[in-house]
Amino acid sequence: MADSILDRFKDKQDEKVAVDTSKKLKIGIIGTGWIAQAHMVGYSTCPDAEVVAAADLISGKAEAFFEEHCIPSDGVRFYPSHKAMLDNEELDAVSICTYNATHAECAIYALNKGVNVMLEKPMCVTLDEAIAICRAEKASGKVLTVGFQPRFDANTKMLKRIVDSGELGQIYYIQTGGGRRRGIPTPYGTSFITKETAGIGALGDIGWYSLDMVLDAIGYPKPLTVTGYKSDFFGKNPEYMEKPEYAEVFGVDDFAVGFVRLEGGIILDFKIACAMHMDSLGDTMILGTKAGMKVKRDGQIIIYHDIAGERVETPVPKQSNDGKDPFNLKIRYFLDAIKNGTPSPIPSIQILYNQAIIDGIAKSADIGEEIKIVIPEI
Repeated sequence: MADSILDRFKDKQDEKVAVDTSKKLKIGIIGTGWIAQAHMVGYSTCPDAEVVAAADLISGKAEAFFEEHCIPSDGVRFYPSHKAMLDNEELDAVSICTYNATHAECAIYALNKGVNVMLEKPMCVTLDEAIAICRAEKASGKVLTVGFQPRFDANTKMLKRIVDSGELGQIYYIQTGGGRRRGIPTPYGTSFITKETAGIGALGDIGWYSLDMVLDAIGYPKPLTVTGYKSDFFGKNPEYMEKPEYAEVFGVDDFAVGFVRLEGGIILDFKIACAMHMDSLGDTMILGTKAGMKVKRDGQIIIYHDIAGERVETPVPKQSNDGKDPFNLKIRYFLDAIKNGTPSPIPSIQILYNQAIIDGIAKSADIGEEIKIVIPEI
């Protein structure tokens, strides 16, 4: 019986499509921090794309980035800002790998220039910024996608297939989130922890992924209200931080929770931490009227349901990515959308809802009460 249930969710193999390399898409990289390396690797796997330009506000950083990572820079032009690059290059697309606080500025400028955008997560810092990005995308007619590579992982896609199958029945409650016992992101300096550059902390660094995983699985219903809480006890503690000066400039959240009401009568219970005295904040759970589904810390998916009056737990076999790196796939699907004139692999309206929840948690925490989420027409 369990095998017959699992048969419903067997993945269909992607059809292999030949890549037309007769015309290479010209790519620019904005921001050459550590995440830019993954973008460079992704583009290197695509024979129909070539990186021709790079920009960074820090003089010489872009050139040093290419040299440090042994990336050939022949024919690559370097610029001191995203504006200088976009004003002087005819590009098909850009990857935006800058500080969180500058995502909106760079994305809007690129879209207004008629350039397609791969925007690293988080989309931006505030809901107002997200709305402005989506409006610029609509006006430009270009492709905008946000870097949520877990979307292309076979096990993440399995969650959506299970929900779409109807096996769980009507979804009414979701618990999700994640946490690090000691994981404030400072290996690359202070860009992830100062208000001026990061804007948001654990909410934007890892919270986005947890939210997208479950919201995508259930079809991204519109968020209606949110009650939020956030704290910064660990980031501001010089005894916790590896360098006392980090505590002095820490200006974002290191822990946050949100209680969100979604369309369709669904409750979302969300919590995220990059520092805490605990090993875990619990497993992800999606509760339905016919069955429940749990995603354990090791990624194991289990369906809890009744069969012939008996309570049954059905482990879902781990799915294989067949050697395909989800990060590289997000680059590949972005390029395919540009070339084929197809929709963005990750629609901006979905990420707008994600941003609305993050923004709502932060605002609710600041005022200490529940707020309504208002999203205007784009």
